[in-house]
Amino acid sequence: MSVGAARAIEFATPREVDVVDIDPPAPDRGEVLVETTVSAVSAGTELLAYRGELDPETAADEELDALAGDLSYPLRYGYSVVGTVTSVGDGVDPEWRGRTVFGFNPHEGRFRATPEELYPVPDGLDPETAALFANTETAVNFALDGAPRIGERVAVFGQGVVGLLTTALLSRSAAETVVAVEPRPHRRRLADALGADHTVDPDAGDAAEAIGDLTGGVDLAVEVSGRPETLETAVGATRFGGRVLAGSWYGTKRAEIGFGDHFHRGRVTVESSQVSTIAPELRGRWDRERRRETAWRELRRLAAEDDIADRLVTDRVDVEEAPAAYRRLADDAEATVQVLFTY
Repeated sequence: MSVGAARAIEFATPREVDVVDIDPPAPDRGEVLVETTVSAVSAGTELLAYRGELDPETAADEELDALAGDLSYPLRYGYSVVGTVTSVGDGVDPEWRGRTVFGFNPHEGRFRATPEELYPVPDGLDPETAALFANTETAVNFALDGAPRIGERVAVFGQGVVGLLTTALLSRSAAETVVAVEPRPHRRRLADALGADHTVDPDAGDAAEAIGDLTGGVDLAVEVSGRPETLETAVGATRFGGRVLAGSWYGTKRAEIGFGDHFHRGRVTVESSQVSTIAPELRGRWDRERRRETAWRELRRLAAEDDIADRLVTDRVDVEEAPAAYRRLADDAEATVQVLFTY
């Protein structure tokens, strides 16, 4: 039985985005049908797909059923959808019908999922704020992996949505000082409003030197700019025995790093951080459920204290206008931060 057509976003080839009709059938046993309200663009990863900078043989996400398969074109991608359960299949508690839920699903106007793949949106959070959940969980993961100790100094390189959320969380941690590094003035102002103690424009001079003047060198650098060349700057800004957390996914781009005297003699550590998994040293105490509970709690706090969606959501775009939205993101428009597709 069909429930009528909806719209979905599809990366057809590099720099070509199509909006296509989809017609998902009624939910099977154990499934529900979700009518999408909004979906959030994760600019860092989705621009890799838009620009053709992903290895087509890479698995889209081995942890998420909705992103099964590889990254070859045509590709439906995205993982921040909020909508309403409109119907339930046999074997599903009828109480699910009418719930507002979050799903790690591509940009689709309607989709099927099992209840286990969905997360009821907590009371008090509107759909636009809930759409920030995936990136908030990523920021929580950086805070867990970085583990800033009391009195430590931290720099966050890149103030896109993930960087801004990371800055906001780390500014509430035990860290003494949080420096936000970002070339766009508007995003530096947002970082300042979300708790950064200092902001640095990397286009204004030697960013590592500027951070050194402010902090004497940071204990922790979080690299989420999406620019491979920034990784070397992060290493240069880190003091003896410090650590660099590489959170950016560069896709097919490569980071050329001169591991010179400062890296070797300074015993700087470079570590990866990725939200698909929990760090090995934390798995005895942390699992995805605990991390997601923490992310919802932090998102509620950011909503209450900082009106986080009002600050970050700059573009609300009808799904039909998706091609133009990706072009604007790729052009690095100053005012664009978080794009939401509406259905």
